[in-house]
Amino acid sequence: MRPVLVYTASRIVLFVVTLGVLRLLGLQNPLVLILAAFLVSGIASYVLLSKQRDAVSQRISDKIDRPESQDD
Repeated sequence: MRPVLVYTASRIVLFVVTLGVLRLLGLQNPLVLILAAFLVSGIASYVLLSKQRDAVSQRISDKIDRPESQDD
């Protein structure tokens, strides 16, 4: 569960930081600001958060490959 939380928290922080930077750069329209922050943070997370994304992928793959035993 930890890799998923780390990745999600990292994405949220990256979005908020991007939102703040774009606001400081002069974007005033809230809709444009949110859309631009979403786009820029998505691209940045693709590059910057590859290790975390791989850890989440591995965790999910392990869960799928190793089904829990069912007690009848």
